[in-house]
Amino acid sequence: MQPVFRFAPSPNGELHLGHAYAALIDFDLCRLAGGRFLLRIEDIDRDRCRPEFEARIYEDLKWLGLSWEEPVRRQSEHMAGYAAALDRLTAMDLVYPSFMTRGEIRAATAGDDRRRDPDGSPLYPGTDRDLDPAEARARIAAGVPYTLRLRMDRALPLAGSLAWTEEGADPHGETGIVTADPAAWGDVVIARKDTPTSYHLAVVVDDGQQGVTNIVRGKDLFHATSVHVLLQRLLGLPSPIYRHHRLILDKDGRKLSKSDGDTSLRALRKAGNTPEDVRRLVGL
Repeated sequence: MQPVFRFAPSPNGELHLGHAYAALIDFDLCRLAGGRFLLRIEDIDRDRCRPEFEARIYEDLKWLGLSWEEPVRRQSEHMAGYAAALDRLTAMDLVYPSFMTRGEIRAATAGDDRRRDPDGSPLYPGTDRDLDPAEARARIAAGVPYTLRLRMDRALPLAGSLAWTEEGADPHGETGIVTADPAAWGDVVIARKDTPTSYHLAVVVDDGQQGVTNIVRGKDLFHATSVHVLLQRLLGLPSPIYRHHRLILDKDGRKLSKSDGDTSLRALRKAGNTPEDVRRLVGL
């Protein structure tokens, strides 16, 4: 079977050196494997994503020398598929509405460092997990903001043991077969009031529908893979092979941000840099 790789940026800012590194590694590995290369635009965040940034993604990637299959998949055009996946999880009694705000979650977990997810964010305490359904419906009808969360206490027994194949350069001390630990994330958000999906759900559905076999991405998403393989199992989707690579950091040792204008590919191009210069800057 021909391998399928994908690069999936969000059009919510300028691509920078970190994106270039990820895209170039992805594309190089795909060519080496004789695979198909897909470009996906992850634009479910309607408030932050902009058409002008999407146009610049195409411009920047073509300048770097990348090519991809058409048509490009845009997440905003596939909400029905995410809603269907959400309905399937709901029918399995794995989804419930949560009305706690981020501030309320922070307050409920203040002073307890054990109540943090792998990214260091406050871990949702499960307050609304057993809320009376009639009360939940009344709050929704009244317009109270909410998210939809996955019940880990029910999902994990259904899924059984979970693992994935990791081919990365030892990003967290684990390569080969990595045991997944989705429980570390608690009841993750899988959809929101105005959007029938979240990053976790959308990326799993997309990869399944596109037949992606190899996922190359930054090590900041290493632990999130536990959630993804759980959703893959629950939705009857295959698990790709993963490769989590190092991150390109700024001078202070932090992950590059789209607000760092001096590292944007557009700025580097305007300053006279070439694609070969970019490869050298990111260590390729």
